[in-house]
Amino acid sequence: MAKVQKVEKIWLDGEMIPWDQANVHILTHTLHYGMGVFEGIRCYECDDGRSAIFRLPEHVNRLYDSAHILLMDIPFAKDKIMNACQEIFRVNQLKSGYLRPIAFIGDGEMGLFATSNPIRVGIIAWPWGTYLGEEGVKNGIRAKVSSYTRHHVNIAMTKSKAVSNYQNSILAKREAVLAGYDETIMLDPEGYVSEASGENIFFTKNGTVFTPPTTSALQGITRDTILTLFGEHKLKVVERNISRDELYVADEIFLCGTAAEITPVRELDNRQIGTGKPGPITQKVQEQFFKIVKGSLPQYQEWLTYL
Repeated sequence: MAKVQKVEKIWLDGEMIPWDQANVHILTHTLHYGMGVFEGIRCYECDDGRSAIFRLPEHVNRLYDSAHILLMDIPFAKDKIMNACQEIFRVNQLKSGYLRPIAFIGDGEMGLFATSNPIRVGIIAWPWGTYLGEEGVKNGIRAKVSSYTRHHVNIAMTKSKAVSNYQNSILAKREAVLAGYDETIMLDPEGYVSEASGENIFFTKNGTVFTPPTTSALQGITRDTILTLFGEHKLKVVERNISRDELYVADEIFLCGTAAEITPVRELDNRQIGTGKPGPITQKVQEQFFKIVKGSLPQYQEWLTYL
């Protein structure tokens, strides 16, 4: 993983402040108890030289939905947050990069039932390449099924992109990387495939595409993009429970998410997937995805917010 590259400014609680001044108190409630929400968004330099944030309104809406689920009242209007998400790239003179809005509970009261602490909001942007590496996007990655189970819907709020939910992902990811793999596939509490540590999952078999329901997984915006593309191209997609051994005999597997974009899986639990190389459906969806985010397919312009 690449270290975050320092930029000039960070948006914090309504103001652009210098990078080194974007600090919080050690008694910040979220630091102790993990109650917070965030988003991961990308801005791309388009083929015409402009820059565009991909599906910004959908990401900001999910940020507010996540906060609502956790009884957090973000003290800024959505329009102000969306404007700040654009401005952070202009101020830092970034043509492309990763965008991280985060809402968290500030300092004041301690204890689990602290209700008077302010809800604070930060927005950060920085240059960041493909999460699972350029080689992985091109040729596929090696993955393993995790020993850690994905969240149960009555234990964690799985439709909220909550800070606390990611301890589960971190443990699973570390297990996989320490064992020599690139990524992990997590099963739900019933033993069915859920998602990767930070990505949704698709697989193909005999020309049909399969993906798990998002019962225990986040409803990914990249996942929704892919489902839209498959629907428009009349490709059959089945959303149902999937066992891990179905993945072993898949023709193709790919992961998707804002950070990972579209990343093929060439091997799972030491079993080659298909030919061991990205398959035709994966390659096609990769090609279309990158054309969309770089503005070269006019029919998808509504998904782009130009700076």
